[in-house]
Amino acid sequence: MKMLAMILAGGRGSRLDILSEKRVKPSVPFAGKFRIIDFALSNCSNSGIYEVALLTQYLPLSLNEHIGSGKPWDFDRRDTSITMLQPHEKLSGNSWYRGTADAIRQNIEFIRNKNPKYVLILSGDHIYKMNYKWMLKEHIENGAELTIAVQPVPMEEASRFGIFEVDKNKKIISFEEKPAEPKSNLASMGIYIFNTDTLLEYLEGLPNDDLDFGMHVIPAMIQNDRKVYVHTYDSYWKDVGTYDSYLDANLDLIKKSEEVGINLYDKDWKIYTRSEDLAPVRIGLSGNVQNSLICDGCKIEGSVQNSVLGPGVTVRKGATVRNSIIFSGTYIDENSHLDTIIADKNTYIGKNSFVGNGNADIPNKERPDLLYSGITVIGKGVHIPDGSIIGKNVRILSGVRVDPYNRTIETGETVR
Repeated sequence: MKMLAMILAGGRGSRLDILSEKRVKPSVPFAGKFRIIDFALSNCSNSGIYEVALLTQYLPLSLNEHIGSGKPWDFDRRDTSITMLQPHEKLSGNSWYRGTADAIRQNIEFIRNKNPKYVLILSGDHIYKMNYKWMLKEHIENGAELTIAVQPVPMEEASRFGIFEVDKNKKIISFEEKPAEPKSNLASMGIYIFNTDTLLEYLEGLPNDDLDFGMHVIPAMIQNDRKVYVHTYDSYWKDVGTYDSYLDANLDLIKKSEEVGINLYDKDWKIYTRSEDLAPVRIGLSGNVQNSLICDGCKIEGSVQNSVLGPGVTVRKGATVRNSIIFSGTYIDENSHLDTIIADKNTYIGKNSFVGNGNADIPNKERPDLLYSGITVIGKGVHIPDGSIIGKNVRILSGVRVDPYNRTIETGETVR
């Protein structure tokens, strides 16, 4: 069955704040060597779907460079491809994507040219493994026009999600966005399989400029009593849209229970990526690593516990890294101590420094909605001088060189 996958990868990811300051959210590094987008791309490849379109919009350069021709995911075949689709000028003027369904609508001619029987629509910013063949199988068996992937959530948390009520055959009879009194616990995952003719009918038939699947297309189809079904998925799935969920999802990878997190060592369902050819990890005589993910090129002379280190990270003698996510190329000098840190690429942390120091009782004063649980976030290319003391819930924006004469940054501060 010919299926075209269209991955929505244009979101700014504003809640990831500093991490998405210079890159689109799906391009944010994850689990050391990967990017968030790698999971959706690898799911397509492992499911035998090689005709893929990536819809980008905000800061697409790093994502374009990462994807290239799609070779790591086997998309560069003779008769298939990965296509990057961005908003483009039309006779009516230049138009940004103004909703999830509007992004697809602006590329209707691309869909028509590919002429698939089914269109799979995905978000490019979720961490999960799914075989889309099983979802398609149910779609065909049900004679569905649209199938939506759902995940059961605890009933007490259902009011945080878009919730579907279904009949005994899994046909959707109602949908509510964040209901105060949910009628079920089946939460939308934002994964859809449409019959192509049905998709085009609703994209062209609904007048909304800001056309959205959850707000417009799905409610209209349910109201019209179209054949809309759910596909239930009960394995690991996480939207890493906040600092806390991003840190948790990374640290889930190193928990002991095999029921938690994504298994990166599964030979039958590999996560593919474009990665540098680096030297092996070197752990020195004084080095110590416990319960952590360490990528190629790292040099560890200090102690790393319960953390994820990207490629080429250096941890010098006497330094400690705990409960932290450290992006590639970061250098942590001697006798410095990091606790619950997310540090972007090529950060330098000078000797005898304490980062993530003290209590987490004060949220970030500028963005209390983003940082309140004790995480300190350091932007790309930040330079922290020797002897610095930096509290919790601190934001240091990309490219900052912390003043060597003002090396104490209190909990909850923002440095720019």
